[in-house]
Amino acid sequence: MAENGVPDVLRRAHLIGIGGAGMSGIARILLARGGVVSGSDAKDSRSFLTLRAQGAEIAVGQRAENIDALAEPPSSVIVSTAIRDTNPELARARERGIPVLHRAEALAELMIGDTVACIAGTHGKTSTTSMLTVALQHCRLDPSFAIGGDLNESGANAHHGTGRMFVAEADESDGSFLAFEPTVAVITNIEPDHLDHHGTADAYSSVFVEFVRRIAPGGVLIVCADDAAANDLATRAAADGLLADGVRVRRYGRTATGDDDVRVLDYRPLPDDGGVVRVSLRGTETDVQVAVPGEHMAFNAIAALLAGEELGAPAECLAEGVAAFGGVRRRFEFKGRSGEVRVYDDYAHHPTEVAAQLRAVRHSAGDGRVVVVFQPHLYSRTKAFAAEFANALGLADEVVVLDVFGAREEPEPGVSGALIADRITGAKCHYEPAFDRAATLAADIARPGDLLVTMGAGDVTQLGPEIIRELDGRGGAAAPGE
Repeated sequence: MAENGVPDVLRRAHLIGIGGAGMSGIARILLARGGVVSGSDAKDSRSFLTLRAQGAEIAVGQRAENIDALAEPPSSVIVSTAIRDTNPELARARERGIPVLHRAEALAELMIGDTVACIAGTHGKTSTTSMLTVALQHCRLDPSFAIGGDLNESGANAHHGTGRMFVAEADESDGSFLAFEPTVAVITNIEPDHLDHHGTADAYSSVFVEFVRRIAPGGVLIVCADDAAANDLATRAAADGLLADGVRVRRYGRTATGDDDVRVLDYRPLPDDGGVVRVSLRGTETDVQVAVPGEHMAFNAIAALLAGEELGAPAECLAEGVAAFGGVRRRFEFKGRSGEVRVYDDYAHHPTEVAAQLRAVRHSAGDGRVVVVFQPHLYSRTKAFAAEFANALGLADEVVVLDVFGAREEPEPGVSGALIADRITGAKCHYEPAFDRAATLAADIARPGDLLVTMGAGDVTQLGPEIIRELDGRGGAAAPGE
């Protein structure tokens, strides 16, 4: 390990896909520690400006020459699962014998020497990791962190802190979170997803079994008691000796009953968004306020409080930090308004996430309608969960379903947004396969008082400002019947 805290293998790191959320976070931390960073991406991105200002050498376009042109050979090349073996920079690195690390392996190297808290789960891990980070910062502990989204407070997704603790979102999508050895591990829930990588629901669940084996001796596993799969995993792990020596289990939720658990007694939404969750711990009842809407967010807050307590922060201070948490970009992020129409953007891309967010949105909408512009993410996920997506989207009043954002996947015959749209009941549905017509259609649908949310993990996030401009150009939304 170098004196500045940069491991030798990362002292001159080249990141392929440096503009991505996970990769840019690693670059931020390396630069803050004094490392030499280079990288490339297929196209320019918002994160490039900051990284270049901090000293990163970034190329737009991925070519073997980007490796050859560096003043000194990289000590390693860092990739994510999205980088294919045919990538010219990856191929050149292997030709030249340069070590290749997965993003999670690089992050694990940066964690060495710190007390590590990892937040895992099918849903809620970004929000929970963010809440924990903000709460610890409120308690003046300055953790290092790496999150899959930008904090509203700082606009950053990663940070090299002065405290000797590291908070990280642990990604199960490709099993890469098995590179970590946390002292504090949170599992919010376990529900089949990412079957394009894992293949089966059983295989997906099994990777969480391996994750809990990675918890350091003397650490703690925190799970939601109300999620059957997460709760069963914790019970089985403790009974079958899967946990390292001295690892404790703590639970939270309505069904949590242990002496060291946090039992949720009640949740009530507040008029101006957010809510209050009443909990009981060791016989004492207390209220915890959450600024972001939705009961699911309140549960994430309790998980964050438990993790923060295990990291040594005072409970009262942590609660104050959670109450001040302003959210994460793309997690029910307010984009603006046109007249009486409010427009939000949300990253929900799994049926359970969509349903939970729409329940929260319903409260925020008051007497207005809920209008959703939804973009399915991945052909494999659309095919596997079309009926579940339709049920979740039926919680809205009116829905526009776009075509599938394929991301890393090639199109699959017969799989499109129509698989979902054709199954939606309970809400008026429109299938719009042409992305460039989506903003106009959404503006046609909008009425005064509506809450409109663009939803999905792809480029649907671009539509919010376009919808607002379209409505502004018309002088606002038309009233019913106009």
